[in-house]
Amino acid sequence: MSIDNPWVLVVGLLVVAAIAAGLVVLGRRRRRALANAGITTAGRGARVGAWLSVAGLAVLVLAAAGPVAKIPVPRAAGTVVVAVDVSNSMGATDADPTRLGAAQKAAEAFVEAQPSSVDVGVVAFQQGALTTAQPSADHAAAVAAIGRLKVAGSTSIGDAILTSLSAITGKTVQLAEDGTAPDLGYWPSATIVLFSDGQNQGGTDAETAATVAQTAGVHIETVGVGTTAGTAVEVDGYSVHTALDEDTLTAVAQTSGGSYHPASDASELDGIADTIDLRLEVADKPVPLAGALSVLALVLLGVGALLTVVRTGRIV
Repeated sequence: MSIDNPWVLVVGLLVVAAIAAGLVVLGRRRRRALANAGITTAGRGARVGAWLSVAGLAVLVLAAAGPVAKIPVPRAAGTVVVAVDVSNSMGATDADPTRLGAAQKAAEAFVEAQPSSVDVGVVAFQQGALTTAQPSADHAAAVAAIGRLKVAGSTSIGDAILTSLSAITGKTVQLAEDGTAPDLGYWPSATIVLFSDGQNQGGTDAETAATVAQTAGVHIETVGVGTTAGTAVEVDGYSVHTALDEDTLTAVAQTSGGSYHPASDASELDGIADTIDLRLEVADKPVPLAGALSVLALVLLGVGALLTVVRTGRIV
């Protein structure tokens, strides 16, 4: 349990302690005076009532301090990593407004369509890859990360897959010199959705990386952006022809057990959560206790006052 306002608790309990000490001293003096006068005391009922009232004040102070309990709550969850190609070829204008712009629009719509049970992360890739948003239930953060992407560099689909696997598993995934990958465990609750024009220009071999994903139980859905006819894009002062490579994207998807989708059909992915084997995890949910403690405090104060009145005719 945590306390939002610890100083309220400290000061409040000191006040209650002072009241309790005062009651002890007052009770002793009253009993002594009554004994000297030969008068029988009212009995334990009055004292019990007073102490119940003190207990009520203590509980009320605790409520005012803002106690919060963390209760473990089971949650069915899946993970989707949205990998977006930001290489120079994604600046081509054979998609509206550009390939990257079209990919961002489709990716944002995809994220917004996902249920709260799916954690979404974002990976941007060119010659290498970078996780720009770790998988989480904060879909707005994922959408914002997608919106910030800019075109730069060449393309490595293989590196994008390995970085996505790192985001899913929580550990760095790299191939050894002999091309083997570490044991990642089995992650059927995770999927990679990769938006690219398929123009792969180096880095880790894409199909090898896709095989690593398949072994880990992670399937890859690829989304092709651009046209097969292609267009020219300016890179470092040179005009370079670039076209959508559907064959590469199809091979990557099929190797991992996923499917290839043209960007025009990207909305088909909105229901991807239905294909994920959701894992059961336990998350701590903060639960404020002030309301329940306030009710308990009022009950204690009420019962204490009632006992005091019944036994003595006085509230104090």
